[in-house]
Parts: sequence; structure tokens; C-alpha cells
Amino acid sequence: MSEKILNALMQLFAIISRPESKLSDRRTVVESFLIRQLNRELAPKYLKVFDDYYSEHQEKQKEKDKITRRISSISVRVLKICTDVNEELTQQQKVIVLFQLLEFVKSDGNEVSHQEMEFINTVASIFNFPADEYEDIKQFVLTNFEHFPESEHVLLIDNRKDFQHPAVKHSLVEGMEGQIRILYLPSSNIYLLRYVGEKEIYLNGQLLQHDKVHVFTTGSSIRNPQIKPIYYSDVVSSFHRDLMKEKIVFEADRIEYHFSGGKIGLHEMSFSEESGRLVGIMGASGAGKSTLLNVLNGTASPTSGSVRINGYDIHKEKEKLKGLIGYVSQDDLLIEELTVFQNLYYNAKLCFDNYTEKELVETVNRTLENLGLYEIKDIQVGSPLNKKISGGQRKRLNIALELIREPSVLFLDEPTSGLSSRDSVNIMDLLKELSLKGKLVFVVIHQPSSEIFKMFDRLLILDTGGYLIYNGDPIDSIIYFKERVHHANWNESECHACGNVNPEQIFNIVELAVLDEYGKQTRTRKISPQEWYSYYKEYSSENNQKKQAGNTLPKISFKTPNRFRQFLIFAKRDILSKLANTQYLVINFLEAPVLALIMAYIIKYYNVNVTNQYGYTLFGNSNLPVYLFMSVIVAIFVGLTVSAEEIIKDRKILKREAFLDLSWSSYLLSKVGVQFGLSAIQALTFVLVGNSIMEIKGMYWQYWLVLFSIWTSSNMMGLMISDSFKTVVTIYILIPFLVIPQIILSGVLVKYEKLNPAISSPTSIPFYGELMTARWGYEALAVYQFKENKYDRQFYQWNKIMSMADFRKNYWINHLNRKLDEIESNIDHPESKQKVENDLQLLRNEIGKENQRNRQVAFAFIDSLVPGHVTPRIMEEARSYLRLLNTYYIRLSNKANEEKDKLISSLQRTPEMKESFQWLKRRHANEALEEFVTNKNETDRILEYKNHLYQKINPIYLDPESRFIKAHFYAPRKMVFGRYIDTIWVNIGVIWFMTIILYLMLYFRLLKKLLDSIENLSLRFSQAE
Repeated sequence: MSEKILNALMQLFAIISRPESKLSDRRTVVESFLIRQLNRELAPKYLKVFDDYYSEHQEKQKEKDKITRRISSISVRVLKICTDVNEELTQQQKVIVLFQLLEFVKSDGNEVSHQEMEFINTVASIFNFPADEYEDIKQFVLTNFEHFPESEHVLLIDNRKDFQHPAVKHSLVEGMEGQIRILYLPSSNIYLLRYVGEKEIYLNGQLLQHDKVHVFTTGSSIRNPQIKPIYYSDVVSSFHRDLMKEKIVFEADRIEYHFSGGKIGLHEMSFSEESGRLVGIMGASGAGKSTLLNVLNGTASPTSGSVRINGYDIHKEKEKLKGLIGYVSQDDLLIEELTVFQNLYYNAKLCFDNYTEKELVETVNRTLENLGLYEIKDIQVGSPLNKKISGGQRKRLNIALELIREPSVLFLDEPTSGLSSRDSVNIMDLLKELSLKGKLVFVVIHQPSSEIFKMFDRLLILDTGGYLIYNGDPIDSIIYFKERVHHANWNESECHACGNVNPEQIFNIVELAVLDEYGKQTRTRKISPQEWYSYYKEYSSENNQKKQAGNTLPKISFKTPNRFRQFLIFAKRDILSKLANTQYLVINFLEAPVLALIMAYIIKYYNVNVTNQYGYTLFGNSNLPVYLFMSVIVAIFVGLTVSAEEIIKDRKILKREAFLDLSWSSYLLSKVGVQFGLSAIQALTFVLVGNSIMEIKGMYWQYWLVLFSIWTSSNMMGLMISDSFKTVVTIYILIPFLVIPQIILSGVLVKYEKLNPAISSPTSIPFYGELMTARWGYEALAVYQFKENKYDRQFYQWNKIMSMADFRKNYWINHLNRKLDEIESNIDHPESKQKVENDLQLLRNEIGKENQRNRQVAFAFIDSLVPGHVTPRIMEEARSYLRLLNTYYIRLSNKANEEKDKLISSLQRTPEMKESFQWLKRRHANEALEEFVTNKNETDRILEYKNHLYQKINPIYLDPESRFIKAHFYAPRKMVFGRYIDTIWVNIGVIWFMTIILYLMLYFRLLKKLLDSIENLSLRFSQAE
């Protein structure tokens, strides 16, 4: 209180004093007032100021010749003084001034005069007191104890069991002699206390003055050896019981919690609380505060015991308790890119599906106004490091996210951490107000100030290892621990001079260390957590009483939307947050086209020799296969990185929204939808820029579809690792482990048949190669580019026939003829028996397949190609068959070649057509890609492996033998359910099938469960050691 106000108040006291009253009586009242407001050193100073004003005022009154003039003069001075100090006093200070003035005028024992009451009425009017509250204060201070004010704001505390009065609240305290009256003033939220009785009653350790009005402050307690303590929370509950429409009893019954590794997180504990209470949870680091909070709010299930609300188990009957519990994490749960209003608005849309848009906006605005956030509602919240709003405002907005749906039980994990002392008090005032409205609020808090500590109605203290060592009144906790260690002043809980308490001394006592012989503290505690736990169990068995649970659950007003509407809300929220992030938009929309520009421009090669008359042509660009391959890798890499943070950054928000029981699939589909939309744009810009620079003509749609499919598959992989791993750093370290195998096992840099033979096959793609998205994507682009470009597609069917015929007559038939020669040479040598058998088996296998493929030239003696049945005649028949087959393929090749030549001739009938034909080849074909897909550089054109022959050249012209999808690399088409389908469409289908599988793995969180299981096993093994 400022010096100006104190001077004005001393002057006011002096003016109201009647000349005939005893100065000593009035002086005592003033002194009492000053001691309450100041310390004992300053009180005498202002008491002298009162004496001076009193003497001066009395002299002036003697000079007035008429009473009327004197009264008029006093009224004017009272009016002036009150007007001066009105704007500088809080409402609570005005209450104190008013009841001190009332005590002041009655202090001489005489009846309060009309003139004095007029002066006090003037003060009350200027101070803008509500008329009913002013009347209550007058009655409370001036009425004798034989009568009591008939007001709903008065509480009588005595030992009368039969007291009943419709207008007055009553509290029975057995053993109490005398009576305590408490007046509650709602406008200022202040409680006034008045006691009459012969026994000594103590308020916060200080003796109550008989028949004097005292302020009953937050955290106060009334004590007497004959009665149970009367706590501030008990008084508050008596006045606010009517506001609690439906009672909540929250009970933890013998709960115990073990971590997955087997370590005990919480030892057995039991307690119960009811609605309208603010409960603090304190403890040193590692004591299990957050673990206890998670068990109580339903996030973690206790190993044994149960947690119930009105008898309903919160872990086993979650559906019945849906919406009753709210949780505000210690972490920031805001979406940084959205405004204050948008954060709360989209949260509200997930809570109130039954509200109209107008009702929803009104609810959001009302909540913002109640929390003092309305003025900043259009400001982007930013991050804790890049602050747009203050820390206190962030905390209030975090609380608003839960508060808007009005849960009956609210849990908060260190809501004041990182805040200034003023912001901390404001947050706790908000929580206290919630408890007064009937909510049950649990708060984990670390190092509270005296003011905050006194706000709690109940305090739970945990010791290292998860031991509950105290459950009771906060102020009493100091006495409890002092008494246990036999402090001399164990019954003092707060400072007599200022009324402050020091919560830190609780932990100083609990963690008191043993001293060594040099007087230095050791690491050994005097009292172990187990001992404190034993003390508490003795104390709780004597003092804790079980509360009567309600029969029904409170009604909830919120209603979650259906899954489709949840999807729309999640998607819109996600899109808006991304649109508000300029840096995100710039990077993600420029990344793909810039990479395409750099890559395509760098590898846009052409021969600079003077013999090259055409400059750049697609045909002469030997880097086209590189472009195709790197396009696939870019799609994989960008798709992974763009989605790798999507879920992990929302993890804390998801933990809070879990209390709303929202749809996981709706959330996932919203993420997938937004990511796929972004990927579609990235793939489109990449293809438009890259293909245009490389001058790839007429294939934009097909390129986009393949790359978009790869992008989406990578998106799903990114979302899965985002959900499964715990830190962003781990995710980005993991990305190279996902991308590099795609490069190595794509079949481009290292051919599949050139991999380690122990883990691969020379005739097929290994299973791990089939799992590589890059393999399917690159093959789709390469095959389509070669087969479907405007030049090569004209000749593909003839080239395919020629390729098949040339391979048969030049390699396959020659190889079989050599085998016949070897059989004839070795058939009479016993040491070559196995080789002969293998060669005959190869002949049977290959000729058998040829018989199925070629019905025009058949071999009738295939069953005779076995040891013991092979005769010179059979051998001659085989050679004759191969000669006929060779002739057949020569004719087939020649015919196809003739048809191709005719087509080429028709396209080059005139010089202009010839130039156009050559121009078509230069613009659409590519020599380097042809070398890749025809495998021209392969020296081993035919491979003998496990009694079969395999074609190693021209894979682009070779149809696969498998009847379902599986095929060699660069196969032109693949069999699906008995029908051949072009490779590009089959590969796109496989990529989307892989994407769906990844989505299902993400939906069921299989990778996360696997990693958690591995972590749990490692913890158990480490503890076992």
C-alpha cells in the first residue's frame, strides 16, 4: 500500500473520530489496522501520522461555530479523500478499509451515531460497493453475537447439532466452545472472520482477538487443541457447495505402478478427493509426479489397484467416462502457425459437433475473454523460441484448450514452469477459480511461492522412488515434517510478521543429509524414502477419511464429430497451419522444381564435336537413364523428408486429444490426404521442369503418375517412422538408412545378378530387391520410355520377334547342340555319369518348354532323353529337331525383318519424310537407354543355371515365365491373373499396394510396437545384469 494511501486513510480515521470519544480506543483500532498492513517497525510511524491528523482535526472542529457547518466540512473532506484513494485501492483493500472504519466507529463502546454512519455510507458509495454486500458488512461488524445477519453469505461455525436456518449456512465442529462467523463477499472474493468465545482460538498460529474482524486469507487454518483444524478449503466448500451441481469423488485405491522394465515407479498408495478442490502434487525430480499424473488421468494403467470416479474405473470403463477428464501437459500443445483463435476454434470443433457455427464462435470468444486472451485472438502463437505471445498467455491458451469443454476433473503438469511470478499467480488464480466452480483440479508443481502454496486445498508429496509421504493440508505439511524431525518450533508453519510460508523447507527436511566427522553433508539421507513412507502410513491411517462417492456421473456437453467430419477438421487445421508457414511453403514448393532444374540442366549432355550437326538431341543424351534413376531417388528422398516430422510434431497434441477419444484413422487420413496433395504438386512441378529441360516429349502424365506413386509410398514410410521413433534427430539419422538401400538395390547401379551369390540368384530378382520402391519406379519409367516413345513403339513388335528368334537360333540352339555333343562323348564313361544326367535334364527342360511355346515344330521323343534310354537314333532325332527349329527361327526373323524394313521404307518415301523420320528418332529415342534395357554390353548372352538356360540379352523383348507379377528386370509386360498387362501399370499397382501395406502398418502401429517391445526387452536384460 502506497504512502499516499496510508496518509489518506490516517486522515480519514482522524476525521471520522468523534471529539467525545476516547482516543485510546480509537488509537488501538488504527494500530491493529497498521500492523496488519505493515510491519511492526513502520506501524508506529503511521500511528503518529494518525495522532497528528487527529489533533489537527479536533482543533479545526472547535473553531466551527455551528454543527451543520462542521458536518458539512467533514463530509466534503471525506468525499475528497475517498475520491483520491479510490482508484489506487484494490477491491480487497477497500473491504479492509470499510470494515476497519466500522470497527473504528464502534470501538469506544457507544452506539454508532447517525453522523458516523453517513460518513461511512459516503465511503461505501465512492468505493462502489454493491448495496447488498455493504449491508452484509455493516451487519457482520456491528451486530452483537446475540443476533446474526440473515444472509446466504454468512457461515456460522459452532457445536450446535440441531441448528437449522434457511438463510444462513452452518458448520458443526464438535468440541468447539464459542462461535465463529465468516462472511463471504463474492465481488472481491474475500472472507471476513469474527470470533466470540472464552477459549483461545488460533488463526495461522496467531491468537484471534475476541470479537474483532479478521481477514480469512487463502491457505489459512483455525486451530484449537479441542477441535479438528478448520481449513480455508473447508470454508470455501461450504459457500460454494450450491454451485456443485453434481458431486465428483475421485478415488485412487491401492494403486501401484511398475515400468515395463520391471522397475517400480509408484509404491502402493490410496487417497480420495472430491469436486471443488485444488490438489497440488509436489516432489523432487524422479519422485514420480508425472507418472502419478499419468496413472490418475488414465494415460497409464496401474500395475495393481484402481482409479475410480464415482465408482467407475477410469481404465476399464473409459467409454462411460468419456470427456470427464482433461489434461494439460507441461509441454506446449499449440499449433505454432495458427492464431490464438484458430488454435481454440479447431479444438472446439472437435469437441462440439452439436453446436452451430455461431454457437461455436461465441463459445470460443467467451472462453478467450474469460482468460484475458480476446485482445490477442488474431495473433499467431509462434513457437516458445520465436515468441509472438507471452509465456503466460501461452499457458492460458493451453489451459483453454481443455477448459473450453469443461471437464469435471482437470490434470495439469507444471503449469507455472518457465513463467514469471506474476504470470504464475495469474495461472493459479484461474485454476483456483475453476475449483470454486466445482471442478476437481490436480496440479503438479515445482517450487511454488508462498502465495501459490496457500491456494491448494490439498497437497500430495512424493519422495524419490515413487513413495507417497504426505497427503493433507498444505500448511499442515510444514508442521508435519517439522514434528517428525523434532524441530523446536515445529508448531509454526508461517512467518508471524508477513504470513508467508516457505515450501522449500519441506524438501530441506525430507532430504536432510547425514553429516560426516568434519561437519560436511554426505550423500546419505537421515531419513530414507521408505521411512517417510512408513511415517505417512501411520499418519494416514489415523487422519484420512473415505469420502462418500456420488451415484451418477456428471453430464457432459461436448460431442465429438463423426469420423468423416473429424477428417475434414484435421485436414483443414493442417492445411491452414502449413499455409501460414511461409518458409515451409517456399521450401516445399520450390524444392522439387529446383532439384529438377539443377539435375536436368547438369546432365543435359550432347556431343560438341563439329560432326554433330543437330546440337542437343534426346537420342544423343547418354545421361537419360541417370535422369530416370535420379528422378526416382528424388521422389523417395523428398517424400520421406517432407513427411518425417508430421506425426512426431503432433505427438503431444495427440496425447491431449486422446482424452477426446478421437478417431486415429481420421487423423491419419487427414495427414495422408494433405501429404498426397503436396506430393502431387511436387511431382507435377518436377516433371514439368525436368522433362521440359531434358526434352522428353509427350510423356508428362505417365512420368507424373509414376513419380507421384513413389512420392506417396515415401510419404507413408515417412509418416510411419514419424510415429514410431521418439526424436526428430533419430528420424533424420534414419533417413539415409532408408534411401541408400533403395539406391543400391534398385538394379541400376548394381545388377541383381551381380550381387553376392550367397544372398541372390543370377536368374531372378531377390526378395529384398522386390521390396525396393526404386526398383519398381525406375523399371516403370525405363520400360515405358523405351517401349512407348513415338519412334520405338512403331517397331517394337517386329524387334521383339527378331530378338526372340535371334536368341533362339544364335545362342539357344547352339548351346543345345553342344550339349548333345558332350552327351555323345561322355555317355560311355562312368566317371561322367552325373554330367550326362544333368545335360539330359537340361535338354528335357528346355525342349519341353519349347514344345509348349512352339506348336509348329515339336520334338516327339522328349521322354527318351533320360539315362538308359538315349540311343544314337534319339540323338539324331534331337539334332534333326534342332535343325528344323533353327530353320523356323531364321524364317521368322527374316519375315519380321522384312516387315520392319517395309515400315521404315514407307516412312522414308520422300526426302522430306526421310528427314522427318530421322528427326523423330533424334527427338524421341535414346541410345543409352536402349543399351540399358537390351543389356547389349553383357558378354554372357545365355546362362546355364540349375539345368535351365536363361536369356541375358534383350530383357525388354522377353516376356516373363511367372504367371503372377514376378518377372525379370526390364520385362515389357507382366502376367496378372492370366492376363498380360504393361509393366508401367503393374509397377504402379505394386507401388500403391506397398503404400497400402505401409498405411496398415501405420494404422496398427506395428513398427512402434516392435520398437517398444525391443526397448522393453533391453531394459529387462540390463536390469537383470
